[in-house]
Amino acid sequence: MIKRLQRKFVVIVAVCLLIVEVLIIGVINFLNIRSVNSENDNLMQMIIENDGKIPDFFRRDERDDKMRRERFNVDDLPPKLKNNFNEETRYQTRFFTVDFDPNGEVVRINTGQIAAVDSEQAAEYAKQVIDSGKTEGYTDSYKYKVSEKDTGKTVVFLDVRNSMYNKNRFMLISVLVAAGGYIITCLLVIIFSKRAVRPAIESFEKQRRFITDAGHEIKTPLAIISANAEVIEMTSEESEWTKSIRNQVTRLDGLVKELLQLSKMEEDEVKLVFTEFDLSNAALEAVQPFEALAKTSGKELELDIREGIMINGDESAIRKLCSILADNAVKYADDGSVIKVSLSKTQSGRHAKLCVSNICAEPPKDTDKLFDRFYRDDKARSHDDGQPSGYGIGLSIAQAVTLSHKGKINCDVNGNTVTFTVTLRTVKFK
Repeated sequence: MIKRLQRKFVVIVAVCLLIVEVLIIGVINFLNIRSVNSENDNLMQMIIENDGKIPDFFRRDERDDKMRRERFNVDDLPPKLKNNFNEETRYQTRFFTVDFDPNGEVVRINTGQIAAVDSEQAAEYAKQVIDSGKTEGYTDSYKYKVSEKDTGKTVVFLDVRNSMYNKNRFMLISVLVAAGGYIITCLLVIIFSKRAVRPAIESFEKQRRFITDAGHEIKTPLAIISANAEVIEMTSEESEWTKSIRNQVTRLDGLVKELLQLSKMEEDEVKLVFTEFDLSNAALEAVQPFEALAKTSGKELELDIREGIMINGDESAIRKLCSILADNAVKYADDGSVIKVSLSKTQSGRHAKLCVSNICAEPPKDTDKLFDRFYRDDKARSHDDGQPSGYGIGLSIAQAVTLSHKGKINCDVNGNTVTFTVTLRTVKFK
């Protein structure tokens, strides 16, 4: 139980941390890519609006003959470029433009701002873009944008190799840092997980000690009460009172034994002996004795057990599991109803599936709570037929047995039909 709790804690923390890191890395890279692309788009738009050029940051004052230069009006730039546009922008930006007339003929090529492309290559790039019919996109390491005017079309190509490299490097670095941080965090969680679940461990240990100590302490007074009842019956005659005393002593003795068994199983103190055995025969022998009990209550037990299903497990524990589910169905089924017990293989052929179903006028609502100790639904699981209502821990034992065999157990309610399904792993079929 403690190890399962510790593993579950580590898995939950690891999954949550992974989801958070993926979201953070995704958002950061999305915003970075969006910012870079937006800056490139604004830069290309500025080139288009300035007739295929980037304006000088300083320009000559032509009002006199002096070479006085006045500052370029940065407020004329798009808002997203104001903080990035400076004296070096013109020299740092690599681009080329190609102008077409209305007839689709190249009339001007500007490759003065780039060294990797000559006029012939620039014209070829531009014709490919025009023929594609697209107005913007990527070709090789260039981002292009097409602008239509009355005088024709202008295609601006912006060299985005540095942008692409920076985006990819930022993504790689962020992923590596996140992966490293995730691994380190997971290792720390694994190291300190036992400390994190220590309160639960202490609580389980106290509970286990209490059940063990209380069980041993209760045995002595139960033995004395049983002996006193026998003495009373020897000195007097058996009465309904002495009979009731002996019945309650037997009931309490069974409750103590099952509590101790459940406590040991949850703490992995019960050493199960796994052997290969015939699950079909074991289930049949465990369930058949309940046919007579069902008939006395006006109910019918219907068996549909496939032969030859072999499983590797603890045979006595599996027999106990089958008995608990059959006993539970007989107790809580409606009078005159049919209780169905089936054993078959799953579609994959790798697991065995045991199903026990019964009809109940008021089925339980919180099916997950049925496996809790001492839980019984007030309506659906109450009894007016005089049968013993059980200890409320049978299904808890069934769950513990299933988990010890690395299987699954669940309860489904469909209308008035309650079905308990057990799926056991490591099964072979003849």
